[in-house]
Parts: sequence; C-alpha cells; structure tokens
Amino acid sequence: MNVKTVLILLVLALATIFALVCVLLTRGRAPSTCQHRPPPQDDTDDDRSLVFADLTPEEMVQVVRYLQRNLGVQLVDASRAKPSDNCIASVDVQIPAKAEVLRFLDGGGTRPPREALAVLYFGNQADPNITEYVVGPLPSPMYHRDVTVQKYGGKLPYHRRPFTSKELMDINTLIQQELRKAPRFLTACCQSDGTDLAPLVTAPPGFKSGDRMTWFVLFHNVPGTGYYLSPVGLEVLVDHKDLQVSRWHLRQVFYNGQYFASTGELEEKFLANSVEVIRIEKPQDDAVLGSLRPRQLPGPPQPLQYEPQGPRYSVRDNHITFQGWSIAFGIKPSSGPRLFDIRYRGERIVYELSLQEAVAMYGSNCPGGMSTRYLDGSFGMGRFAYELVRGLDCPYTATYVDRHYLVDSDAPQTNQKSLCIFEHDAAIPLRRHFSDSQSFYYGGLRKNTLVIRAISTLINYDYVWDFMFHGNGALEVRMHATGYISSSFFHDRGVNYGNRVGPHTLGTMHLHNIHYKVDLDVDGQLNSVETQDMEYELVKAPWSMQNTIERLYLRRKELQKEDEAAFILNAPMPRYISFASSKSNKWGHSRSYRIQIVSFAGEHLPISSPMERSISWGRYKLAVTRRKEEEPTSTSIYNQNDPWTPTVAFADFINNETIANQDLVAWISVGFLHVPHAEDVPNTATVGTGVGFFLRPYNYFDEDPSVDSPDSVYFSSEQDVAGCKNNPLACLPTTATCAPQLPPFRYGGFLNLSVAPSSGEH
Repeated sequence: MNVKTVLILLVLALATIFALVCVLLTRGRAPSTCQHRPPPQDDTDDDRSLVFADLTPEEMVQVVRYLQRNLGVQLVDASRAKPSDNCIASVDVQIPAKAEVLRFLDGGGTRPPREALAVLYFGNQADPNITEYVVGPLPSPMYHRDVTVQKYGGKLPYHRRPFTSKELMDINTLIQQELRKAPRFLTACCQSDGTDLAPLVTAPPGFKSGDRMTWFVLFHNVPGTGYYLSPVGLEVLVDHKDLQVSRWHLRQVFYNGQYFASTGELEEKFLANSVEVIRIEKPQDDAVLGSLRPRQLPGPPQPLQYEPQGPRYSVRDNHITFQGWSIAFGIKPSSGPRLFDIRYRGERIVYELSLQEAVAMYGSNCPGGMSTRYLDGSFGMGRFAYELVRGLDCPYTATYVDRHYLVDSDAPQTNQKSLCIFEHDAAIPLRRHFSDSQSFYYGGLRKNTLVIRAISTLINYDYVWDFMFHGNGALEVRMHATGYISSSFFHDRGVNYGNRVGPHTLGTMHLHNIHYKVDLDVDGQLNSVETQDMEYELVKAPWSMQNTIERLYLRRKELQKEDEAAFILNAPMPRYISFASSKSNKWGHSRSYRIQIVSFAGEHLPISSPMERSISWGRYKLAVTRRKEEEPTSTSIYNQNDPWTPTVAFADFINNETIANQDLVAWISVGFLHVPHAEDVPNTATVGTGVGFFLRPYNYFDEDPSVDSPDSVYFSSEQDVAGCKNNPLACLPTTATCAPQLPPFRYGGFLNLSVAPSSGEH
C-alpha cells in the first residue's frame, strides 16, 4: 500500500470519526429549537413614548449650565451648599399636559416641547424661599419660567425644603462634637467614645410650621451589619433652623426615660449618680443582632428561570412591548416608578400609573420613635432605587436598565441596573379545566406575566415595587416590604409599643401606607364609576309557592359625585368598582375595568391631628376625582418638613364635582400594620407583607382575550399527547436542553451611594 493510499484512508477515517461525534453530540436534541431568536420587534416604528422619558444625563447637564448662566445669582453646588447659599436642589423631566400629549399621540399633532423642572433653594436672599422653574426646550435650553405661584398659589417658605445630604452630614458633625462632652457616660453606658455611634434621623422636625428641630436616635454601628437593631438608649434633639450652621445646637437629650438639657448636663448627673445607666456590651461582628452573613455553606444550586430562545418581550428606550401590552416607563427621583400610556391590543387602558407616596408612622416610648411620621417621597424613593442583584432581586436573565437623576448635586448620578424587566412563570395556571364528563379533554394556559420591578432602599427599609401585566388583559400592582425594622431602646413599658426582639431592642410598631395615582382611560378619556354588590332577597319559590328562598341579586349603581366615590379607609365599600365607558361590548354591557384592592391597612391618623392634612389621602382606601392638570400629585416633597401647613392637601381634591362621563383618576391607598416580632430579625420577610391592587377587564372584551395566546394548551383523550405538534408541553424536554449563555455576575451598587451612611432616613 503506497503512501498516497494511506493518507486517503486516514482522511476518510478522521472524517467518519468527526461525523460520528457530531451525531452523538446532537442525539436527542433539536438544534433548531435552541437558536436564540432576537427580541420581538416593537409594535411601533417611531419614538413617541419618548414624550414621557426621564431626562438623560446630557439634558441634566444642559439645564444646570443654563441656570448657572441665566439666573443672575451665585449658585453653589448642592453637595456642599450651606442653608445660607443658593443651589440647584434637583432637576427632573416636566411631563407635558395630557391634552398636548394626546394630540401628539392620537391626533397627529406636533410633539410637545421637551422641558425640565428645576427646584432651587434660595438661601442667600433677603427672603429665603424655594422656587421651581420650567426650563426648555431640551436639549438646548433657551427659556425658563417661574411656576411656583402658579402651582402652589404663592411662594414656598424656605423651611419646607427637604433635608439635603450636606445638612445631615453637618448635623452628624454637631452630634459628634456634643458627644465629646460626655466621655465618662459614654464609656459606662456604651463602651464608646461616640465615634462608633450612628445617628438615625426622624421626621417631621418639630410641632408647628417653621420648626426645624429633629430627634436623632443613636445606635451602635458595627460595619457590615444593620445598626438599626442596636440602640444604645441615647437620643438628641437638634435645632437646625438657623441658616448659619454655627448656630445649630442641641435642645434636649434623652437617655433611658430621662430628659436632659445637654450632653454636658447628662455627664454631670451621671457623675453625681443621678442617672440609671444600662451598660450595653459593644456588639461583636460574630454575634451582632443584625448580621446577614450566611451561617451555612452553599447548598445545591437553586432552580433557574430562563428563556430558551431569548426574551419574548422588547425593550427600546423607555418603551416595552409584550404579547399585546405596550408600556412607557420611568422613575421619578422623589416618588419612584411611574408608567404612562399603558395599552393592550392597541387600546389605551391607563394614561398614567404612578407611585405617589409611602408613609411610615411609628409608636414608641422614646421621643424619636413616638414622633416619627416618615413621608418617603421627601427623601427620594426613586433616587434611592439602587442597582439590583442579578439572580436574587430579579431573575438572572432579566433585562436591567440604568436610571439617572440629579439631586443634591450639580452633576447627574447614575444608579445602574436599578430597574429590571422580565417574564415570570408564576407556576400556576392562568386558567385551566380538566373535563371528566361527556367528553374528555384538558385545556389551559400557564400564568406568565411581564414584570417591571424596582427596589427602593430607604436606609433600613426596602420596598419592592412590582408592576405586572397578565395575559388576560389584567394589570397588577404590588408592593412588598423587607429590610430591617426600626427600633427603640427597650425600657419601662416598651411592650405597649411593640415586641422585645433583643437584649435592649424594642421592635416598634408602625403603619405602612402607600398611595398610587391611576389615570384610567377605558375605551376613551370619558368614563363613569359603576359599583356592583350582592344582596339577598326573600322570595317565594315559583315552583313551590308555600316555600321561600333567599335569592342572590346584583345591586348596581352609577356614582354621580366625588363624595360618593371617596371610600373611607377600613369602612365597607362595594366589592365591584369599575371605570366604565359609554360604549358597550357585544353583550350590551359597558366596557369597563374593575379596581380590586388587596390591603390590610391600619387606622389612619386622626383627622384632629395638626399634621393629618398632609397625608389626608390616607383617609381613603379609594377616591375617584375629576382629572385636573393642577392636581398632578396627591402629596408634595415639601409636606414632610411642614406637615402642619401642607403644600399639597389631597382632601382639597374632593369637592363633590360630577364624575359621570368625565376624565377621572382613581387614587388608591394600600398598606398594613406591622408589629415587629422575633422573626423580623435580622430582616423582615416579604411573606405576608405584599399589598396592592388589580385592574381587571370587566366586560371590556367579548371573551377572555387569553384564548388567542400562542401558549395555550389543549389535548383530548383521542389525541397523541406526546406529539409536539398537538401539545406544546411535549416540546419542553427538547427545549430544556437549550442551556442559556449567562453573563458573568458583576455588581457595582456600592460605587454610587447618595447619602452619608451614618445620617439618613429610616
């Protein structure tokens, strides 16, 4: 055999081996099912959703430069501005008026000019005040106009301004100076020189308009753990009303049930044996109450959710499409997530769906806890929505979106990957039926939903905000609370205000109350409110007149006035409340969307309280009002520091106007009472803390629209259920062989923190 023949045989042998290997590697698999499909194309071929888009960093920079050049006053960077300075406090997008937007979206009108809303603090003036300017057009501003009087009816008093990071840091410096006046007391009570004590701000700052006196609660700070569970019993009241920081001072000091004029007096009385000291051991890293470090080695891998052929939704700029749904999304730095122009199958259902406010009200026998009524919008629920952890906060393969804001600084900041979008398999049928009579078949549809999620971390509490879009045209809004509880020092009759959860820690009872704005446009802008509920009527049985039967019947009512549609919290309300169109479906019923609320709210603050009007939206589980451009939000960032003369009082929105066949807004409150217990340590679990609401089609369609889903499953006793053609579930064994190409895990959430870790909100 010559060399040439040997080489030919060798090449043939190698080719045969290669072919066999390929066959073995692909055996049992259907390669075509593993091909990664590109995301479905956006239903629209334009960029109309950008009319709602948050500002880009470049636009923010242009607004700041314009204001610096055109206001004619010296502006100090807010990150280092003193109260006596002028500064740009924030810049956000100014959403155009609804009529302008609809002319653009639906009527072929011109695109509204893109504008920004800038909030400025003018402390270096004879009459210090807060001023709001609309600046435009973007991206190259040429004008600004003062809208403060137009929006609020007058100038905004300077004392209403939210706390800045610089103000809180300066207060922290003052507290450290004052703690040095009680060295022996601190050593005896806390094994501390004061530098390892973390102050926690409370709010509101005082008892009347103009006050700026704030209690700060002190905790042992152990790096890497939640200091919120380690109070030392010491609290200080800081008067920081004066525009000169050098004039700030302590007004009172509280320790273990006693009040003192200053830390100096506390030291003197301690040395005179007039103070009952509770000696607290300094927490150690391995035994601290709030540690989240794992106590076990990692176990087997957890279940993994992924899309075998890539996502079935599309995200472009601020626009999402998914199986008939179309949504424009954004995050407002103060109030958090907001959605616009929500459509299903091309029809607008909701013009605006936005988080408005989150309130937490506490009880305690310590001054800081008992006076706390946090209005989180003032601190920034959107600003403090940090980077989400891939694979835990959201599915590993979710789409992550960066968000940008300009607050407390002249430079834009980016919270990367702070909003996620994913399709979620709820592991429960959306609908199903197994027929065991007459004919034998099975039909059903998995409950797959599109989820838009952000998580706000307001120092100790973490709020998970979910907006979920179902395959039957229903929309679900949900909030879960987690994170650390806030606590007080346990003393005297502390159990009247919560549960003891540590050696010296009282988990303080509190209310969570969340408010949403829902501007429904059901088959058009003009809607009415219809209610339905059940009654029993006693009637004679028509087939047996000597007997009676309690018959259910449906009580229907169309509400005419706003007062009728303002449903007091925890009072009975109709089980069915719908926004109804004047148009009918195939069966003669008004095309409607039903509002269904899931809430376990506690009692609202008594109306007699001097600060109740600032959160008067909490009076109502649901209130429906006429939509007005001058009533864009139910609250204000200025309400926190002056709740006694609120800048926006929601109760004023309800003035008994007609609501029949009008452009209407539903304002929805959800919440729960939380009495912390041992199992809230180290963190509150999301189990049982979920509240929210549904918007469900009610005679809007002629049948359940999910019957058109390509994911539907049907097979009968006469079919081959193992055939992929007849039953999509039979395709899963092959589909499941398509392992996803996961990106490497990275996290940059610690790189851009917005507030000093020792001084911040709850």
